[in-house]
Parts: sequence; C-alpha cells; structure tokens
Amino acid sequence: MARRRQIDEGRAGAEATEQVVSESRTDRLRIRAAWMYFVEQMTQNEIADVLGVGRVTIVRMLAEARSRNEVKITIESELSEIVRLERALERTFGLQQALVAPLTAPNADPIPAISAKTGIFLSDTMKSGMRVGVGWGRTLFSSLPFISAKSLSDFKVISLLGGVGVARRYNPAEFAWRFAQVFQGDGYLIPTPAVVDSVETKIALVERCGLQEIFEMADTLDAVLLSIGGIASATTFYRGGFLKEAEREALVSRGAVGDLLFHFFDRNGDLVDHPINSLVMSVDVDRLRKAPIRILTSGGEEKIEALLGAMNLIAPTILITDEETAKRMLEAVSAG
Repeated sequence: MARRRQIDEGRAGAEATEQVVSESRTDRLRIRAAWMYFVEQMTQNEIADVLGVGRVTIVRMLAEARSRNEVKITIESELSEIVRLERALERTFGLQQALVAPLTAPNADPIPAISAKTGIFLSDTMKSGMRVGVGWGRTLFSSLPFISAKSLSDFKVISLLGGVGVARRYNPAEFAWRFAQVFQGDGYLIPTPAVVDSVETKIALVERCGLQEIFEMADTLDAVLLSIGGIASATTFYRGGFLKEAEREALVSRGAVGDLLFHFFDRNGDLVDHPINSLVMSVDVDRLRKAPIRILTSGGEEKIEALLGAMNLIAPTILITDEETAKRMLEAVSAG
C-alpha cells in the first residue's frame, strides 16, 4: 500500500507540474496577444498569423485578458517588460520569434534561465519526422532536464561538430546522443576530433571514412539548434580546450568576437581569416542557413558582441536569451 501511495503521489506531482507549465505557457501567449493588440495596434488576424493560432483563439484570449484586469490603459502584468523586449528583438533582427528569460538579478548567471526556456520551447517544437542538427555547449546541455521526454517516430538528430574523442561533460557527441534519447530518435555523430591538424586530414576523413553521408544529411535539415561561444572563453576547459591562448589572441587581433561550431567570426558576422576555420570538423555555415528553423540560444555579458555577429552569420529564426542580454543587444544596436 505504501508503495502504491508513493506511485500515486508521484503521478499527482508530475500532473501538477505539467499543469503549472501549461498554465504558464497559456498566460504568456495571452499577454503577447494583448501586447500586440493594445500596444502595437495589430489586427486580430495579424496576431493570429504571428502566434500561429486561429482568430477565434485571439478573440478569446483578449477577452480573458480584460476579464483578468491585465488590460487597462496599459498591460498590467510582470510579463509585459519581457514581451516588450521580445517584440523589440523580433523587429530589430527580423526574427520569427524571440524568447526572453527573466532573471532574478541583473548579475545572475543567465544560463539556468535560458536553458529552462530552451527546454520548454523544444518540448513543444520537436515533432515526428524531423531531422534536427545540433551544436553543443553548456547552455544546450543544461536544457536537457527541462525537455519533456516523448517518443517521436522517424526522428533524427545529427551532431554538427566532431569531438567524440574528448571525454568531457560538454561534448558535442554527448549532447547529440542524449537529445536523441529524449525523443527516442536516432543519433548521427561525427566520429572525429573537433579540430584536425591539416586540410588534407579533413578531406581524407570526410571522403575516405564514410563521413560524407552525415555531412550531406545537413542539406535536408528541418531545424538546427545552436549556441555560440564568446571569444574570451574560447580556451576554457568546458569549451573543450581545443584552442591555445596564442591562437585565441591571434583571432582577437583579426576581429573575432565568438564562434559557432568553432567557426570564428567578427561583429559583422563574417568568418575571420585564420587557419582554424579550415580545420574544424563541423558542418559549414552555408549548410546551416538552409534549415527553415534556426534556433540560437545563448546569453551573458561576454556574448553580446558574438550574438550581434551571429544575427548576420546564421540569421536565426528563433532567438532564446535572457532579459539583460536582450537589453544590451538592443542598446548596442541603438548606439550604432
């Protein structure tokens, strides 16, 4: 009986948690609709198109917002500032959608908040039949506990970067494999180091070791899930330790502000002139840009310049970040 009671209590707790998450999503969608209608003066049909729901649903949400006293002369909700930032990011960078995670304090570590927001978004976005290319990093790895596990048929996950020879927690192969397991899908890895010693080695590995098929899969991806690194942390242990300090300094001298899958780029989103960009065992940026859904999730003070460059480099359709990073990105654009 005690065992049965524990199981029942566990199920009840899971159901309660799921209900809270569902209510939070509904509240957030309702406030977004209210903001667009009352502040941005958008029509109900326009809002329905942006949010991907029917016009009747928009009418219902607007009525509920008024009945909850969330709408008076202004929108009365703690989410209103977050929504303002999201809409500003969408307009400024041409995003289909921006998701901004609130922080408990301006100097708080943004990764837990961004990771939670990312995990919840991925739970809703991943569907059966999708081919998803994935990057790596602390933000992506930390999103795994927030993803609702479910079985998706014909679901394929392709790692976009080598690195399986490095037994570290934040490893491209480790994240790709675990992400595939969450949805009971198939995982495809690039079984090479992240960076090789020469262009000849790279060509040989791709053409003679059966990797061409994996790289070709990147031409038909439905979505890519990426995070970026700032140039200041390019030599740290959790980033893999593939880069020496002298190389990092050389990249900085050539204008590098960050990297995407170890492709180092400048503030304008152009790849810098450095040999490492030819030695990386990863899918090239042009292939990544073909994916109709391009999700970029990152944040933090050291990544502001890198995020601004990534807006041009990868042209994400979805940006997930924190409120402080969002503010600084918008301020940087305003300052020219």
